[in-house]
Amino acid sequence: MSVNKVILIGNAGRDPEVRYLDNGVAVATFTLATSERGYTLQNGTQVPERTEWHNIVLWRGLAEVAEKYVRKGDKLYIEGKLRTRSYDDQNGVKRYVVEIFADNMEMLSAPRQGAAAPTAVPAAQPQPASAPEPNGEMPF
Repeated sequence: MSVNKVILIGNAGRDPEVRYLDNGVAVATFTLATSERGYTLQNGTQVPERTEWHNIVLWRGLAEVAEKYVRKGDKLYIEGKLRTRSYDDQNGVKRYVVEIFADNMEMLSAPRQGAAAPTAVPAAQPQPASAPEPNGEMPF
């Protein structure tokens, strides 16, 4: 058994770039920055803040949501899997790109002024467990 799962919380480094394939499927790409705080060691050595940049890929509905609502600087929760692909650059040198193919994205930033909030799919209304007894008392 093996697991390929990535969970990131960070800030969008740029607005998503969205393209539509010939069959109408949306694909969004953008970068996400995650940062580790700087700190001071006991001996006084300063360790600076470190920022990692991640390449995020969203497909279909997630891509469409990102196109409408995600903007540079927004705080996002991303859950997905690592994918590595390679290509040959202009000089014939093989290059590798590591991407996060997101299965889930949640927006953690407060909505911007004047921007419509994403619409949520309404949850099913819970049904009462049982009706009140004929004498008006609840059965518990």
